[in-house]
Amino acid sequence: MSRSEHIGEQTVQARVGVRIADWGSARTSPVIAPAAADFLSERSFIVLGAAANDGSMWATMLVGRPGFVEATGERTLVIDRLPEAPDPFAGLFEDERDVGMVAIDLETRRRIRVNGSAVREGSGLTVRTEQVYGNCPKYIQVREATEVASGRRQARHGSVLTDAHRAQIRKADTFFIATRADGVGADVSHRGGNPGFVTVADGQRLSWPDYSGNFMYMTLGNLELDPRCGLLFVDWESGGALHISGRAAVDWDPARAAAIPGAQRMIDFDVERVVDIDAAVGLRWTFSDYSRFNPA
Repeated sequence: MSRSEHIGEQTVQARVGVRIADWGSARTSPVIAPAAADFLSERSFIVLGAAANDGSMWATMLVGRPGFVEATGERTLVIDRLPEAPDPFAGLFEDERDVGMVAIDLETRRRIRVNGSAVREGSGLTVRTEQVYGNCPKYIQVREATEVASGRRQARHGSVLTDAHRAQIRKADTFFIATRADGVGADVSHRGGNPGFVTVADGQRLSWPDYSGNFMYMTLGNLELDPRCGLLFVDWESGGALHISGRAAVDWDPARAAAIPGAQRMIDFDVERVVDIDAAVGLRWTFSDYSRFNPA
């Protein structure tokens, strides 16, 4: 299977009635256009997604001053950072592997996604791109970032969500989801909504609505082939990172979706592993405005 013949995406698109020919992965380009290169070089953070050696999926955030992500060729990105312990990705890229990436300007709501493969070279990562494409500004909350000195990064590992984790998730207006499927690679996507759009059903199951998007269904297409995925909830005020790995399933019952404003369908996620890191990133964000696309 190639990225241009993503059976998972095609299955989902057929199910929901998308009639655009060769939509999704088939329409993306591996080339980093000059505008995309400029945008990436201006970013102060990116979110990465990849599978660990045991197959579990994770997402993490890398932070640096503008210029820490640089296009050095039309299909090559160099990231002047490596995930360090206690990050779930510490040491992961000693071997080349599929990687998904999203770069967002939270002030302008612009974003670019990059999928390909990554490996450590020296003190950074080199990414060979397979897909580079822009996304619409829907569901992105406006925030302004401030750089701070790095604090002590203390991690807590577990297999269940604590009361504090559940409280953080219930008030979240944004998270990131990493998925992957054999033969088509990894992907990272942004999810946003008003606080409370992610619910904690029974303590260890999260649910959220899938809102109307760009009809590419890259995330749902990967989940169609492999339910393993990783979630990242960032505490924008403290710089903390809540990494959760587990399995997700799409609920296609229209009656359930109809009960949630704006929902096209519902996603259920079962928690398997949790890594909670204090002061994980050296940025803090000030909230400005919710997206006008967020359903009430």
